[in-house]
Amino acid sequence: MTQTRIALVLTFLLTALLHVPAQAARMIPAAPTLAAKSWLLIDARTGHVITEYNADERVAPASLTKMLTSYIASEQLKKGELKMTDLVPISEKAWRMGGSKMYVHVGHQVKVEDLLRGIIIQSGNDASIAVAEHVAGSEDAFADLMNKTAQSLGMKASHFENATGWPSPNHYTTARDLAILAQAIVYNHPEDYALYAEKEFTYNNIRQPNRNTLLWNDPSVDGIKTGHTEEAGYCLVSSAKSSDIRLIAVVMGTRSEKERAAESLKLITYGFRFFETAKSYSAQTVLAEPEIWMGNANTVKLGSAEDLYITIPRGAAKDVTAELEVPEMLKAPVTAGQQIGTIKLTLDGEVIANKPLVALQAVEEGGIFTQVWHWLVLLVKGLLS
Repeated sequence: MTQTRIALVLTFLLTALLHVPAQAARMIPAAPTLAAKSWLLIDARTGHVITEYNADERVAPASLTKMLTSYIASEQLKKGELKMTDLVPISEKAWRMGGSKMYVHVGHQVKVEDLLRGIIIQSGNDASIAVAEHVAGSEDAFADLMNKTAQSLGMKASHFENATGWPSPNHYTTARDLAILAQAIVYNHPEDYALYAEKEFTYNNIRQPNRNTLLWNDPSVDGIKTGHTEEAGYCLVSSAKSSDIRLIAVVMGTRSEKERAAESLKLITYGFRFFETAKSYSAQTVLAEPEIWMGNANTVKLGSAEDLYITIPRGAAKDVTAELEVPEMLKAPVTAGQQIGTIKLTLDGEVIANKPLVALQAVEEGGIFTQVWHWLVLLVKGLLS
């Protein structure tokens, strides 16, 4: 079916940017090179990759594994299968687990809310195993749930064997997959995401600070998680929010706690300085109303089913254009939400986004007389093919 193109100039909410010269808007330096094995910086809302290096290289996740452990707990809370006030019995396996600890005692019962803080803030291996056993019966069964959850999120290059990140040959991920997981943590469970910004947690009279030192060094940072083993090096998945963009930075395999924070801050600073998230269209806004045949209406309203955001260089809003690609002829029936065409967004001759253009209303088939009449008109026009 042939397509027609309707050229539109996007109208943005960021009207203050309209007087910035286009040349200045595109004066962006090369992204920083980091002292790390791999890294990735994305716009959290759009998923746009701002810069990356070895983002698909398989790496050991260390305690970044606990991002998935806590995410699954949040999923259980959202479904009502867990409550923050539920009491979780502490097994001997959880109590004996080495590495970083929340310092729970075997045989005690601990609230889910405390265990979540123990996982997120204190990076407790004991808390992670306790939650895994409570959710799935055993850590092995929980690992299977972790892999199924990772696949459902689109983490196609990851495999998990435990809830803690304890080194194992078949326990791995990538910087890109961790960014996908970070997006899910931020947007799928905003009610729990606030825990990642808490700077310390005291349990059993032991106060432990959050290992993410960026929480103290940069007020825009509100998460997410650190990791370290000898194999993985020092790693950090961080998220930071300014007035017009949320960034997720993944830095893997640095040489020290100080270095992982400093290298992450380089990415965050670069992203804030030179990029923004712009809202191009609001959900359900009518962008086109083409003619439709054989229906109980003469036209159909088209637009985006959801708010449409794009990542652009700062000040480039006025130079973004859109083309709506719609079929030359539309025939009923059409259901609300059905994709009819595409919205193609372009900046400086480069396509920066392709989004679905959908019907904002249903158009049912018209009566027999309407269909016969339209058939005759189309026959004359030669459009029935």
